[in-house]
Amino acid sequence: MKTLRKMWAAINRHMTLLRLLFVFSVLLYVIHEVGRDIQQISGQEVAETFSQQTPTSLLLMLVVGFIAVTPMLNYDFNIVKFLPGKFKKGYVIRSGWTVNTFTNIAGFGGLLGASLRANFYSKGATRKQILFAISKIALFLVTGLSLLCWIALFQIFVLHTGSVFARYWIWMVGGALYFPTVMLVTHFTDSDFFNDLTLKRQLSLMAGSSFEWLFCALFFIFIGALMGVKVDFAAVLPMFAVASVAGVVSMIPGGLGSFDTFMLTGLGFIGVGKADALVWLLFYRIFYYILPFLVGVLFFIQDTGSKINHAFEGLPMQLFQRIAHVFLTVFLWFSGVMIILVSTFPHLQEYNKVYGALYGYVVYFANQAINIIMGFLLIGLARGVNSRVKRAFWPTTVVLIMAALNTMWKDPSIKMSVFLVLVLAALWLSHKEFYREHFEYSWGAMLFDGISFVGIFVTYIIVGVYNTPNYQRMHHVPRAALFPTERVWLSGLIAIAIALVVLAIVYWYMHNGKSTIFKVPFDERRVAHVIDTYGGNEVSHLAYLRDKLLYFYTVDGEDKMFFMYQKKADRLIVMGEPVGDQQYRDAAIDNFMDVADKEGYSIVFYEIDEDLTMSLHEKGYDFFKFGEEGFVNLPSFSMQGKKRKSDRNLMSKFDRVGITFEELKPPFDADTLHELRVISDEWLDGQNESGFSLGFFDDYYLDQSSIYVMRSAEGKILAFTTNMPTHSGISSIDLMRYGKNAPSGTMDVMFIHLLQHNAEAGFEDFNMGMAPLSNVGVSRFSFIEERIAHLIYEYGYRFYGFQGLRNYKEKYVTSWHGKYIAYRRRNSLVFTMLQITMVVNAKRVTNKKEKRLLIFHAKN
Repeated sequence: MKTLRKMWAAINRHMTLLRLLFVFSVLLYVIHEVGRDIQQISGQEVAETFSQQTPTSLLLMLVVGFIAVTPMLNYDFNIVKFLPGKFKKGYVIRSGWTVNTFTNIAGFGGLLGASLRANFYSKGATRKQILFAISKIALFLVTGLSLLCWIALFQIFVLHTGSVFARYWIWMVGGALYFPTVMLVTHFTDSDFFNDLTLKRQLSLMAGSSFEWLFCALFFIFIGALMGVKVDFAAVLPMFAVASVAGVVSMIPGGLGSFDTFMLTGLGFIGVGKADALVWLLFYRIFYYILPFLVGVLFFIQDTGSKINHAFEGLPMQLFQRIAHVFLTVFLWFSGVMIILVSTFPHLQEYNKVYGALYGYVVYFANQAINIIMGFLLIGLARGVNSRVKRAFWPTTVVLIMAALNTMWKDPSIKMSVFLVLVLAALWLSHKEFYREHFEYSWGAMLFDGISFVGIFVTYIIVGVYNTPNYQRMHHVPRAALFPTERVWLSGLIAIAIALVVLAIVYWYMHNGKSTIFKVPFDERRVAHVIDTYGGNEVSHLAYLRDKLLYFYTVDGEDKMFFMYQKKADRLIVMGEPVGDQQYRDAAIDNFMDVADKEGYSIVFYEIDEDLTMSLHEKGYDFFKFGEEGFVNLPSFSMQGKKRKSDRNLMSKFDRVGITFEELKPPFDADTLHELRVISDEWLDGQNESGFSLGFFDDYYLDQSSIYVMRSAEGKILAFTTNMPTHSGISSIDLMRYGKNAPSGTMDVMFIHLLQHNAEAGFEDFNMGMAPLSNVGVSRFSFIEERIAHLIYEYGYRFYGFQGLRNYKEKYVTSWHGKYIAYRRRNSLVFTMLQITMVVNAKRVTNKKEKRLLIFHAKN
């Protein structure tokens, strides 16, 4: 007895090695037997049997094969009942499919299945709980095979069906005994291990296992029936049971080789030819093991990728989506261009080897005209895909699926099939990139597309000239540019015209929408509420110009901040810093950026301070120093000293002739406004007014604050400037204009009066306004774009001398503070500056009421 115990202990210590030796010996036997069987099979017969299968038969095998795998999911729905974690049905289905299809291919005695289930279902469970749950499930994995063995024994020895397989009775009896053994162990073993293994759960597991093995056997028989094999299919079931038991006992993953050896031999016993039997088994392996396994691989990659993505805070998925999105955009544009080229140059594939090699990765359509239309459509969709427009997704999906089907119908190949699968996979992977509500054409995209389309049209016309008989008689024409007939060329020209209409419709469809979020006009009540409640800034008063749209940021239904902006192409050009409660500044900017991005717009911040510029830089913005804003420290301002002697003399001169300084309070009567307008028109001298960042003459705007005037001794207004409330302890002005009758030095005297007046009113600083492009882009080391931007803006303002303006303000300014333009990285600074210049210099139209008022005063 002692010797037996020692032998048993030695066996346990070396159990792993003994298992490996057993599996290795079985593998050698299987390889020998399979090799011998294959030598007896004709390769030509196998190929003919494969080729005889119809697409319908293969499709049915695919569908039924996947259905046959589904009962195995029962194990996973049961295993989660033993564990404390909560798992969604979709997650259990994906995980269960992965585990079972992996185990079918490479079970390793259940080790792989146990490892995968421990990985998928470990949430909230201890290692012991997971191990116990997996062990309980493992007990019932082959109970279905055991029941199948009972059915096989009944067939052979009672119904006498498949009696030829009676020689394998020991295999069937061995398999059949497993089921009652499990029932006895689970019901009569007093162990905590089986406490939660209720009868209901046992029956559920046995039912799942029974359906698994029964579906598996029936699917095998179903394949034979689809192949048209002439055999008694009822007799196949016993042999399938025997072969399955042999596969399980061999411990080879999926019973590979051992199952096949038994089935090849057994099918031969009932009259199935070797070639038919081999193809039968190959179809079984492909549709029950390999294809479901590939789907399981996709689920595993998704799950693993999801965990990695979560661990790295979503960056890997964003990277994959971006790569897929770029690939899809390039493919659409590339395909569109290539299709149009081959329609323009019919023999280009033969003439140019590089083009011929690349054209193999392009989708095909029916004929030249449709190719041209679809080529332009693909280019248009590429623009929508690149812009991440929601409305581009489904049209792109439909076009790509149609193109893929048409391509495979015309020229089926494995290489093209794999490539098109990659394209569709890229479309699916990048679907979350399509989040924008509208398509907005940027100037860069418009310029690129315009040049491309004009180039295509001109090239096609030139090719048409090449194809005229008169030209060909006098010149050699490359074969790539020759058309079969003039009619083909003309149909292509008509197709280009149709394509441009289709393209316009596509752009209209992607751009069109019901959004009104960026169409909010001036709202005096809301603007006044924000400014009065939270204070303004140096540009808040410009809201009353009513030349800008407004975006309000609200919290719990209350307006906290607003942005003033104008639209130009795909840019929202924001004037200055946001106005309102500054504790919400970053949240308001993030909200504005998110909404703008979703609507297809890019935001440009114009004339902002350094603090906001640095904050925006962290949000992905580049910046450009636009100029400097001058401030006068009022408490330190004095007219005393040698430096102010000329100013004192000028003030004395104006006092002697009776010119006085006065502040006028609103509202203003019509006569006053008319008098001010006459001065303004004299100052403008026929030029259009600028706006956006500067005030312009508008009755409503002038009526919102006080106006400072210089009057002659006779009481006539000579010059005026408008007060610009900032609500922030800083005083400022906007319009400064003088008439033809104003004596020299009028504006200097007005400035001195303004500084003295605001100092007496208790203000700390006086904002003298901007000195645009001061010390910007003038160094030879400056970026080339900054130097170009400097020129654009300097010549864009037609009646401002920037250097002179800086020198004039320098007489009074105490300190200069930088002002910046912030724009999204990768956006063109040159285009940005052009758009800002256009917004600032937009023509101001006098409204009808003001025109009638001017006519009335002119007559009187």
